[in-house]
Amino acid sequence: MGGSGSKVKGSWPFTGSGGDSGADGSEQSLARLKGSRNATPFVFTRRSSLYFDEDGDLAHEFYEETVVTKNGRRRSKLKRIQKNLIPQGIVKLDHPCIHVDFPIVLCEG
Repeated sequence: MGGSGSKVKGSWPFTGSGGDSGADGSEQSLARLKGSRNATPFVFTRRSSLYFDEDGDLAHEFYEETVVTKNGRRRSKLKRIQKNLIPQGIVKLDHPCIHVDFPIVLCEG
């Protein structure tokens, strides 16, 4: 459950130093990591869960209707297609989301 957290251990990507929250503990910074990278709490892209099939159709799952004859009766079944599917890839979000590892409480309810 919840496998969308970051895989990096040892330092929070949104704090200025490796793991400590400042001198007095009340200052929560959205500062930068040491180095030239800037850390932001926003997520602008995500990996899509949609796939393209051979015809160029886009969907989460694809099924094929098959006719099965059993005891002289014809039944139609749906067979899930799992081969020859191409993932859609990275999708830009319409509105930026907040990263799941963002360490600040935004609202206390």
